[in-house]
Amino acid sequence: MKMTKRRSYPTDLTDAEWEIVEPLIPKPKRRGPKANVDVREVLNGIFYFLHEGCQWRALPQDLPPWTTVSNYFRKWQRKGIWSRIQQKLQSRLREEQGRNPEPSPGIIDSQEREDWRKKGEVYGYDGGKQIKGRKRHILVDSQGLLLAVVVSEAKRHERVGGMALLLEVESQLPNLSLIWVDAGYQGPNFSRAVEKLTQAQVEVVKRSSKAFEVLPRRWVVERTFAWLVQNRRLVIDSEKLPEISEALIKVAMTRLMLKRLAMFSA
Repeated sequence: MKMTKRRSYPTDLTDAEWEIVEPLIPKPKRRGPKANVDVREVLNGIFYFLHEGCQWRALPQDLPPWTTVSNYFRKWQRKGIWSRIQQKLQSRLREEQGRNPEPSPGIIDSQEREDWRKKGEVYGYDGGKQIKGRKRHILVDSQGLLLAVVVSEAKRHERVGGMALLLEVESQLPNLSLIWVDAGYQGPNFSRAVEKLTQAQVEVVKRSSKAFEVLPRRWVVERTFAWLVQNRRLVIDSEKLPEISEALIKVAMTRLMLKRLAMFSA
């Protein structure tokens, strides 16, 4: 479906990006009001919301109605569409880079985000870092591409969050054989649990170790966190439900990967 003429926004999909993502989007029913919805414009609205950090009601008037955009976002979150799109793009991008679509090494880390409003269902207080809010646990490949995300209360320990990540992907990443972590995940119980669940070995890379220079760097996960917070909606975590936060992180990575894949097809 062609876009109607309107003001362009930096977050809008290009034709090349739309060509990549369109086959991954569920087709609307042929009958009913949703049959006339421009799904490309809905995506543009979601990307605008994420990048600008505005409320749904504050979406520009020349994009689809904010209720339509937010309803599509939440419907796709509930049905796992964002997860499927993100996984498909991640595998395709790895192939474009000449890599196996299924990674063998992975990197786990966490990031805490403040939200003083504490209006959601899952929040906590990290006494060590004096932070009220949530913690984002992510598993990425050696290029920093997202493999899994779990959002928890800030007080959840890294090892618990790490296991939650691996439970998300245990059947999806059969080639996973090595996981790099920092000292926060150190401990024989965690290593044994990971090996039992995924057959992968855990390697703790300390910040003073030369392995940071020789091995695929743990620093790539810090770069992934930096990519995420380029979107204003992700600078803090103000979502009511943790699953909404997780979906927004997947949307952010989807947008990033579409840009990269479009460069390969140019």
